[in-house]
Amino acid sequence: MAEIRTKSITVAAVTVAFGLLLAALSAHTIGRSGGDPASDGADAPEVPLERRITDFTAGFGPDSGYREPRRAERRAVADAVGLILDGHPDRARPPLADAGFRLRTLTDTGTGRRYAELSDRTEDGPAPRGWGRVYVDLSAPARWSVQVPHPVSDADTERLGARVLLDSPGGVLVLAGAHRRAGEDDAADAAHRTDSVFDAVCDELARRGLPGVQVHGFADDSAPGRDAVASTGTGSAGRPDARRLASALTARHLTVCRAWVRDCPLEGRDNVQGRRAAADHVPFLHVEFARSVRASDTGIRRAAAAIDTVTSRWAKGDAD
Repeated sequence: MAEIRTKSITVAAVTVAFGLLLAALSAHTIGRSGGDPASDGADAPEVPLERRITDFTAGFGPDSGYREPRRAERRAVADAVGLILDGHPDRARPPLADAGFRLRTLTDTGTGRRYAELSDRTEDGPAPRGWGRVYVDLSAPARWSVQVPHPVSDADTERLGARVLLDSPGGVLVLAGAHRRAGEDDAADAAHRTDSVFDAVCDELARRGLPGVQVHGFADDSAPGRDAVASTGTGSAGRPDARRLASALTARHLTVCRAWVRDCPLEGRDNVQGRRAAADHVPFLHVEFARSVRASDTGIRRAAAAIDTVTSRWAKGDAD
């Protein structure tokens, strides 16, 4: 009888130990996947996000190709962005897949913050469609956006947009996927077309009331004596933020043409994202930077730091 009792105790002990082991393994798995709202169960790889973005845009050119998306494809990506902002990444995956997009989670090596990356699967193939990317900061509630409609053609605005995203929490970067001259009849000019994935995503953000800053670039001789042109486009909801931005640029020794004070070139009044924001009474800043500013890391750093004076307020919910 003693031998039987000993065997029973041993079997029970092994059973309990095995159960504890399974529970520990389960907890480890849940801990890895459950803490990341856009993860599919794998840890988010660490990458220098700015370099990832500039590597993506490095191949852009007037002949790099562009295909106009159908309405359903534009809507699918925009709806997926909304689902991610609402904390439902798993529900975002089917519409993204329908549009030929994928969702990844990345950790920026500089900030340590996690970002959802929505990217076009055709980027890996011989004929990319040029529909761009979206990056959503997962470390804080989404409160604002930075928009780059003319990467490479407005040289280094992609670098500036990446810096702006990384400087303040709670941002969404909307990045066009082609040179503005890549499509026929200006089809890839994302700032002036309403039939792009870029515009559909920006519309979704404006519908949600997220203020945005759109960055552009100009040749130095297009606005002689000016380092930047600051405007609110056709709207006025962002006027207080525009004044703050202009003051921050001036404090960093950049000369600014203020479009709400005098006539300036490149005011962006025909910008379609600005028109949508104005219709929704959402703050929108259209900012142009001279090539001499964008040509150096120092200039880009100064420009991004000035924009950060506004986006850091937006991150706290203080948009005017």
